[in-house]
Parts: sequence; structure tokens; C-alpha cells
Amino acid sequence: MRRSVRFKLRAIDHAHAKAVNHKAKSRERIRRDARMLATVKSGSLPFTPDVMSWLSRKLEKAASKITDADLKTLTA
Repeated sequence: MRRSVRFKLRAIDHAHAKAVNHKAKSRERIRRDARMLATVKSGSLPFTPDVMSWLSRKLEKAASKITDADLKTLTA
């Protein structure tokens, strides 16, 4: 009985946090995308791990499979 109450309270807490933090996180994603794209435009492969991870998510490819052609399609 106590366990199910705890899970319900946890779900309510998570829903509240998601509602409160949504705007701030959305703005941070926009800033991060702009910052990473500027880094990609100004440099060449290989990038630092954080940029490669971002590229991997954006291109839906493994970081080791990213080529210069992929970068051109992203920056175009």
C-alpha cells in the first residue's frame, strides 16, 4: 500500500517538474543548438566529444560514421 502511494506521489512530482522546467529547457536547447552549429561551421572533423555527441543526435548516425559530407548537409 505504501509503495503505490509513493509511486503516485513521485509521478505527480515528475509531472510538476516537467511543467515548470519545460520553458527553461526549451530555451537552453535552442542556445545549445546555435552554439554547436557555430562550432561545426568554424571547425572541421574531429570535434570535441560534446560536439560529436550533438552531431550524432542531429544526424542520427554513430559519431564514428560522420563525414564531411554530413556536416555540409547540416550546415547548408
